[in-house]
Amino acid sequence: MRKISLYSALILIAFFFSAKAQVPGSPIDVQHYTFAIQLNDENNNIKGEATIDVKFLKNASTFQINLVKKNSKGRGMTVSSIKENGKDVHFVQDSDIVNIDATAKANSQHSFTIAYEGVPAERDGLIISTNKFGKRTFFGDNWPNRAHNWLPCVDDPADKAAVDFIVTAPAHYQVVANGLKIQEEAQPNNMKLTHWKETVVLPTKVMTLGVAEFAIDNVGDADGIPVYSYVFPENKEVGFKGYAVAKEILPVYIKKFGPYAYKKLANVQSKTTYGGLENANTIFYNENSVGSRGIEELMAHEIAHQWFGDGATEKSFSNLWLSEGFATYMTNFYLENKYGVDTLKKRLIKDRQTVISYERRRMTPVVDTTTNGNFMVLLNANSYQKGGWVLHMLRRKLGEDVFWKGIRNYYAKYNGSNANTDDLRKVMEQASGQNLEVFFKQWLFTAGHPQLNINWTYNADKKVVELTIEQKQNSLYDVSVELSIGGQKNTIQVKDKMTSVQFPAATKPASIITDPDVNLLASFSVTNTDQAIK
Repeated sequence: MRKISLYSALILIAFFFSAKAQVPGSPIDVQHYTFAIQLNDENNNIKGEATIDVKFLKNASTFQINLVKKNSKGRGMTVSSIKENGKDVHFVQDSDIVNIDATAKANSQHSFTIAYEGVPAERDGLIISTNKFGKRTFFGDNWPNRAHNWLPCVDDPADKAAVDFIVTAPAHYQVVANGLKIQEEAQPNNMKLTHWKETVVLPTKVMTLGVAEFAIDNVGDADGIPVYSYVFPENKEVGFKGYAVAKEILPVYIKKFGPYAYKKLANVQSKTTYGGLENANTIFYNENSVGSRGIEELMAHEIAHQWFGDGATEKSFSNLWLSEGFATYMTNFYLENKYGVDTLKKRLIKDRQTVISYERRRMTPVVDTTTNGNFMVLLNANSYQKGGWVLHMLRRKLGEDVFWKGIRNYYAKYNGSNANTDDLRKVMEQASGQNLEVFFKQWLFTAGHPQLNINWTYNADKKVVELTIEQKQNSLYDVSVELSIGGQKNTIQVKDKMTSVQFPAATKPASIITDPDVNLLASFSVTNTDQAIK
């Protein structure tokens, strides 16, 4: 869901939850939001009316929603009323919580209408600013839990809901949001109302709207899904050309992962904080992405999130790799599919270097429960590149047919719902018939990577290469190490501190090449003792 360089800052993005996996202990499950938003050009104050349909999971006399209260600087939202069936409901607004008094029984459904207004925090939730051409714009920017800076909601990925955005704004703007546009009509005083409706349940982090002056292109259909580009008019020519690659990416993923869950794909030039943000079927890209050489890989990353992160969502932020690691590796897969396996190898080598470099600064496992609510910390090489590497090693371990069968089964099972790392493991075990507990534990729940010292010598008398592999790190791994010895590929199973093996060789090899096919996330050092035994 988010990127940081024009590939790094153009990808650090994405993930999360479902109506089937509620916030632990919450008395409610949100079924649907309708956000009616009024925007203007005179100031940054927004007026909103949010209708929230909830199902109570247990008997309750009160419940909470998230909304940031106006602060001393005048930024934040003030709730003026909450009603149910036209009757006032008592509430108390705290710093970022609204406590609502409502007596309800388990399994009952209620609808609450919240009237509020205010100025969103600067670049937080709803970004109201100007684009690089000096034109005023409004862009939702909710990831990871910033929706409640401007929307009353349960701002947690564990509660997915359908959503409608009904936007009233000056008529010179075009409006894009999740789902399909079902209404657009002129209003008095040169205003316009636009209604977008999304019937697929989403976490708040990928709910969004974009309001700007756009040039819009219908690129065409991909497997029956209409693909659109929304770019600033000044970038129309280059933007339409670059963003059109989405039509090539979408069918590759549909064929490999399973059906696309949404009714459109819109790719939008925006003012997102990130390089790209995987809003469901309405992806936002940094305004400088237009014309970028990295646009294809960026779009491949964000479109992959539509399956992994938006459709099948993590149960908790600590499992972020199920979003970002998947999007990283599926980008690699897409580029391998289009440009060949050498492209995959080059990207994996670069990703391996990134992971090892990151570990020198911060040594944590991929499934990281130590963030203490600072979810931005998880936008790191563990969640992205190491998560991608784990999928690559699993693909090589299980083989092509079984791996992709497992990936399709995982998506089919958890699309519209939520999963954690163990849920993925169980699906892959069922697909493969293998016990994958050791694999998942060492790569995802253990910090670090194998650090392998390889010492070898040539025994001329026996005509063998004598080789010892030592694991230097503290936690031992069970891995397959591939070596090319004199042009001959060999595989050694390593699980102990020291592993010694011999390979026949008519003459002393000129060198030993480690991991020739780039299949192991490890660091290697190779030493030839150069003491041939006579």
